[in-house]
Amino acid sequence: MSVDHVCGIAVRNPQIVGVARHYGLTITTCVPADPQSKGGSEATVRIAKADLVPTDHNLRPAYESFGELEAACEEWMAHVNTRPHRATMEPPVIRLAEEHDRLHRLPRLPHMVCFGETRKVSWQSVISVGGARYSVPHELIDERVWARADGEELIVVHADGPGGPREVARHRLTTPGRPAIDDQHYPPRPPGALERRPRARSDEERAFLAIGPAAEQWLIKAAAVGAQRVRRKTIEAVDLAKLHGAEEVNRALGTCAQAGRFADGDLAKVLAHQQRTGELILFPARTEDSSLQSSTRSWEGFGR
Repeated sequence: MSVDHVCGIAVRNPQIVGVARHYGLTITTCVPADPQSKGGSEATVRIAKADLVPTDHNLRPAYESFGELEAACEEWMAHVNTRPHRATMEPPVIRLAEEHDRLHRLPRLPHMVCFGETRKVSWQSVISVGGARYSVPHELIDERVWARADGEELIVVHADGPGGPREVARHRLTTPGRPAIDDQHYPPRPPGALERRPRARSDEERAFLAIGPAAEQWLIKAAAVGAQRVRRKTIEAVDLAKLHGAEEVNRALGTCAQAGRFADGDLAKVLAHQQRTGELILFPARTEDSSLQSSTRSWEGFGR
């Protein structure tokens, strides 16, 4: 409430002064170590600690979450506010109803300080609170947001938009070194090298892709394995398509892509073979699990 005391006068926190002005409240600063000025407040805290905080005397179990503590507070207030007060001989709930008629209506928009602390969204679309990083929607990069802890969650609010304050992110509280990242806060990632779709940028490239869908498949796989002179081979494919038809060359390109044949002259050889026989037998590729090498089982008994 105060930031300093000068000659016994409390210098109030400018934020709380702004809150009081916004809600039309009057702040009265209590005097330290003066029971008469803040005895009622301290008594409330003492009673709450005795009845709500787990101790060896009240034998209350520990709360699993802040939500359980809030529920216990609601239950406790419903219990004590319905009992007659020893000074007024009336339940506090009746006095609260009478006070409600004398209270003015709160402003439509809350004061910004209720949203917590301000943070600027970095270019990584994250904010830092307590040394921990939390993601926010990427549309808010370089914008100012408000962050506050509510129980075990961090709530992020954007208040500068045309529609007024709105919640933009909610995370479970975390610790430094363990960022809380929501993938939905980021735009779709660009496709990888093998997932990019070829786009023609010249007449030669357009003519090659026009051969058929297998031309695109051949180009992607040839580029992925680092085949040499790919551009020259696409031009050769266009020339072959003019002589033998795009359908036949498209079929041959698909076979080459499937068999991994991207060397010089492979396309022409495959095209000639399929024109003679109508089909091409593909041998299985050699891998760690399968090989064309004959086994050595016949040598098991050698030397015995």
